[in-house]
Amino acid sequence: MEFPKIGNKAPAFSLKNQQGEYVKLADLKGKKVVLYFYPKAMTPGCTTQACGLRDTKAEYEAANVVVLGVSPDPYERLKKFEDKHELNFDLLSDEDHAVADKYGVWGLKKFMGREFMGIHRVTFIIDEQGRLAHIMPKVKTKSHHDDVLALITESGS
Repeated sequence: MEFPKIGNKAPAFSLKNQQGEYVKLADLKGKKVVLYFYPKAMTPGCTTQACGLRDTKAEYEAANVVVLGVSPDPYERLKKFEDKHELNFDLLSDEDHAVADKYGVWGLKKFMGREFMGIHRVTFIIDEQGRLAHIMPKVKTKSHHDDVLALITESGS
């Protein structure tokens, strides 16, 4: 796993959201983007993380930030996740993990003595010009929303 470099242009993508509509990074120029990768919709940690972002949507909008969650789930599962938890931001389906590969977050994981390939929980902050401003390789699901917001407001990026 190797992340793209801070200061470089963020890897482009076009992925289906939970409505089955394509979301393109190129269409978000002029806004900051919080692109967070998470392993699987409707699991406890991912739900905690998503609900924290849901509950701070107003603060993110006030800072000119768009939040995008990316997982390998099919978009139909993402729709169920959105509905069940009343999520208010786009969840993107990366079933073939092509975007996760570009961002260096697809790799070997270990859980309960088992090894498997999957998405690592990493957050990228992309500036208004489409460049990587910050990478958060260690994410705490309970405080993720506040940690990201603090980073954005403190640094101005």
